[in-house]
Amino acid sequence: MVSEYIFSGSLPESATTYVKREADEQLYEALKSGKFCYVLNSRQTGKSSLRVRTHRRLTDVGFACAAIDLSFDEVQEVTSEQWYVGLIDTLIDSFDLELDLEQWWYSRQLLSPLKRFRKFIEEVLLVEVTEQIIIFIDEIDSVLSLKFPTDDFFAFIRACYNQRADNPQYNRLTFCLLGVASPSNLIEDKRRTPFNIGQAITLAGFRLQEVEPLLKGLSGRFSNPQAVIEEILDWTGGQPFLTQKLCQLMVLESQREHRRSVEQVVREQIIESWEANDEPEHLRTIRDRIITRDEQKAGYLLELYQQLIQQGEIDFSNTSEQSELQLSGLVVRREGKLSIYNQIYQEVFNLYWIEQQLANLRPYSEAFRAWLASGCSDESRLLRGKTLLDAQGWAQGKNLSYQDKQFLAASDEKQRKKQIAQKEQEAQLERERKDREAAEKRNLVLTEANRQAKRQIRRGTMVLTFTTSVAVILSIFALWSVQKVAETQIYLNNAEKLAKLAGQLEDEGSHSEAKDLFSLAGQSVNVPHPKLKLAMLFAGISLGYQELIEPDLELARKYLQKSKKQLPSEAHSNSQEEKCDNAKVKCQLRILTLKTEGNLLKQEKKTDESIEYYRKAFLLLKGYSPFAQDIKGKILSAENVEAFHREFIELLSTGEDDKLLSSVKDSLKQHYLSELDNLLANQKWREADLKTVRVMLYIADREDRRYLDSESINNFSCKDLKTIDDLWIKYSDSRFGFSVQKGIWLKLGGKIDSSDNETYLKYVDYVGWRQVGKWLNYSQLFGDGAVEKTSEGYLPRKWYQLDSDLLVTDVDLGWVRSSNYEKVFFRAESCDL
Repeated sequence: MVSEYIFSGSLPESATTYVKREADEQLYEALKSGKFCYVLNSRQTGKSSLRVRTHRRLTDVGFACAAIDLSFDEVQEVTSEQWYVGLIDTLIDSFDLELDLEQWWYSRQLLSPLKRFRKFIEEVLLVEVTEQIIIFIDEIDSVLSLKFPTDDFFAFIRACYNQRADNPQYNRLTFCLLGVASPSNLIEDKRRTPFNIGQAITLAGFRLQEVEPLLKGLSGRFSNPQAVIEEILDWTGGQPFLTQKLCQLMVLESQREHRRSVEQVVREQIIESWEANDEPEHLRTIRDRIITRDEQKAGYLLELYQQLIQQGEIDFSNTSEQSELQLSGLVVRREGKLSIYNQIYQEVFNLYWIEQQLANLRPYSEAFRAWLASGCSDESRLLRGKTLLDAQGWAQGKNLSYQDKQFLAASDEKQRKKQIAQKEQEAQLERERKDREAAEKRNLVLTEANRQAKRQIRRGTMVLTFTTSVAVILSIFALWSVQKVAETQIYLNNAEKLAKLAGQLEDEGSHSEAKDLFSLAGQSVNVPHPKLKLAMLFAGISLGYQELIEPDLELARKYLQKSKKQLPSEAHSNSQEEKCDNAKVKCQLRILTLKTEGNLLKQEKKTDESIEYYRKAFLLLKGYSPFAQDIKGKILSAENVEAFHREFIELLSTGEDDKLLSSVKDSLKQHYLSELDNLLANQKWREADLKTVRVMLYIADREDRRYLDSESINNFSCKDLKTIDDLWIKYSDSRFGFSVQKGIWLKLGGKIDSSDNETYLKYVDYVGWRQVGKWLNYSQLFGDGAVEKTSEGYLPRKWYQLDSDLLVTDVDLGWVRSSNYEKVFFRAESCDL
């Protein structure tokens, strides 16, 4: 009878699920013939279980064996003397020696701890024990945490091997080292001879012809246990821990009324929410080995792994980074190549995970790598502006490498030089401007004097009267023209100032903020009323001063007040139509100035007052839609509206007004739905597809995860799901919609809320996903989900080829984990779509 699958710790000798591998015979035969051996591999690959089995087999044929587990006792604060005494004490117990350790140890105080250990081997162990002696030393990586150097210990083990030529007694002594380390880790002093003796034993993953002990536990539980174990190995690559764990999970699955497939168990119990479900710890061990063990090396390991996952495999060149990546367990060496160990690791530690970790480790990694590749000479790769400030803030308190410090220092130096040069250039431009203005004023005076000199003496009363009348008319016209010119000049001066501020923000790396200011400068041209134009520019200038790396809040406040003064109490217009337009522009400007003041107060750390101004702007915003067709002077874009909501939500998240926070979140949802409505109304199917994803992730509060899991699907708001479905149905003439997908699913014989892989395969064939060579891949499936009924069946078509005979689903479900696709249809059914 098969005992329970054991995947945590060493398997006991009696375990019936122990899998014999090629390494079992290699280690046994090598030790039996007196060869020093080492089994150096990643964690949870069966090293200790192999040691237990080999220990027993050698003992059974007359060898005297002892096992020292270096992780068994504390290592953090132990002294070298205590450590070596502990080794001797373990050997005394293992070989049942008669020795007064305390008296023996202290009688040799003139010798170093290692010298006394050697004396014990020669004078006690090799004398008292007459059989062939094998000492297993497990968890050797624990010595790396010791407070004293351990190079001497491993040099001593190497010396025991070399001593065989001079002292025949050493031919009876053999060592076997096991742990998570590479031979180069054992003797780190590069001036000493490296640890270069013994036979390396490679622990490969379980192969199909080796797993008969595991297969027995599945027999009688599944109709085709062979297929189950093959699929398990497909997912685990034979990795011992994962293989034993997945076998145990499938045994438990066999007891369920509705059994899930191996893939579904893997996804739902291992891959999804893996950081929370990783018990006993395995995936987190791999993560920590790469990320937290050595912060200075973590970036290089991630970049190497990123290269590997992008290429599929890379040549093995035995670099320290490649060895460290192997010891993490994430990759394996096969036929001179490094590749990802198994499919589970590839799905958990994917490119998105790598990008997240690189951003956390070094937010400037891309620029840093390019700078290093240039030999630290490409100054265009250095950081500047807000990006540099963020990097310097991130670096505070971190143990940075020398190259990181050099990169940040070079960036800071270049920024200072640029600021000095910019100030000098601005001063020069200011001098040139003043000289130009002075020259222009001189020319105006000369022109006016010349004009007056050319006046002729008037002749006759009638001529005098006529000339006087004309002069009055012309003076009135001139006064009006001068006023218009003055207004235009003021407008142009401030538009130029706003554009300069936007350019400065661009230089500082604040691209989003710069884009907003450029947009305000451009939109101001369409504002009909001069004062409203200035109100808009002044508000933009105030925002610009607030967003600088070194904000000038005093100037920001000054221009904000100027903006408020330009807003009239009522629109001045002779036309009712223009008056209406002015009112709408005025409303948008009121929102802009309130938001600007709220942002200024936030920077002044006046949170409560800031919230009040954002609240007032929010109330006005409720009556505004950026998608309305009757607005001529549109100031606030859809992006502006979204950004306002995001800022207000962030501000409210620090307070206690949950009711207002909920209202703002709901308003942002309605804004997204309005965007979706607008896209669908204009038949922008691809953009609407993307917006649907964004809306649903926002509603489910899953934007940070970028996909919907089973729980978020089951709890998704029926009201919101129906709203989205109704919009697709309305604008696509019932060709798109979740209800359409559900209908196709049921038509093909699918069952709601069940795992029906056969129907799923029919489904993807029916809608054309498989025919275009793609499987629920959102980033690749734009437009290829549409199908056309032909004599050969349903074939894929492009979005722009829609016609009345077309049958399609609404959006591809790639952003829903594939194991949860039937839950979408179940939710559509339960919501009565």
